Amino acid sequence: MMANTRVVQLRKLLEKQGLEAVLITGEVNRRYLTGFTGSSGYVLITGHKAYLITDFRYMVQAAHQAVGFEIVEHAANVIDTVKQLLNDNKIDKLAFEQDHVVYATFRTYEEELAPVKLQPVSGLVEELRMFKDDQELALMKQAADLADQTFMHMLTVLKPGVTELEMALEMEIFMRKNGAASSSFDTIVASGERSALPHGVASERVIGNNEFVKMDFGALMMNGYCSDITRTVVMGEPTAKHREIYNIVLEAQLYALDHLRPGMTGREADALCRDIISRYGYGDQFGHSTGHGLGMEVHEAPRLSKLSDTILQPGMVVTVEPGIYIPGFGGVRIEDDVVITETGMRRLTESSKELKMIK
Repeated sequence: MMANTRVVQLRKLLEKQGLEAVLITGEVNRRYLTGFTGSSGYVLITGHKAYLITDFRYMVQAAHQAVGFEIVEHAANVIDTVKQLLNDNKIDKLAFEQDHVVYATFRTYEEELAPVKLQPVSGLVEELRMFKDDQELALMKQAADLADQTFMHMLTVLKPGVTELEMALEMEIFMRKNGAASSSFDTIVASGERSALPHGVASERVIGNNEFVKMDFGALMMNGYCSDITRTVVMGEPTAKHREIYNIVLEAQLYALDHLRPGMTGREADALCRDIISRYGYGDQFGHSTGHGLGMEVHEAPRLSKLSDTILQPGMVVTVEPGIYIPGFGGVRIEDDVVITETGMRRLTESSKELKMIK
């Protein structure tokens, strides 16, 4: 059973760190472990038990979705129920997700769970989430395919005279009509000089002629997994400068895809793109990292950045997204989602990357 194998893996991590039990409160981590899609719930994992604690609204749904979990309806105060389960299991030290607990909640735990000792932990479930199994990769391929279809659709509707916001809405409607729960993040449509903004979320700007339009978007599917793709096109005729920048970014991106492999660190992967862009003299115009992990969230571990020592391994899904951004002129980013394999990588997004001129 899907949930059970994940719980077994989590227990191994707990054992390795000498932890008796962990309370999972992160929403995405809860769904990852249990399959439960409700908006409220806590997961308590001990050496022998796996509990999903939720309220009366979700009891039927939880029993249906959270295979291999004991479903517990919590009291008016959730912490009373957690305390009871800790007592039942003779737990005197509880790990909690420090990245998902605000200070006020921590103080409540401290007061109401005493004398149980609290142990902050970081990234336990996230460590498991870095490695996608075949089922997850199939779900991610659906999200990537929808991103590709959305780009093809946009090539038929993009024209001078429309606003960036209209185009962003067009993308979101298309994705929702074709199986997405929502977009993975606020859709970026940045045209003309605004394309030099790496994260230029769509504005009222009217798209003109002879300028870049950068589209960075993704689908968050009903199945809980994301895609994240960027394509940059030119309205009308590109100038020599448009072509130069586009071709450098494309060369860097293709080189990275050819050379990405397991055993590399995130830093080494980042350098694949960065070294080429720097060699052409645009290193200062590439200010963000080469990529990031992707899965149930649009940004997760690992990172392809100058600061990352994480070693890439088969089953990790990452983006590869170099860019060049020239204030006052415009910018280009080209991004694909790829899975690291035993020998290199496999693309999930397959949209064409030749420079598209939209007349």
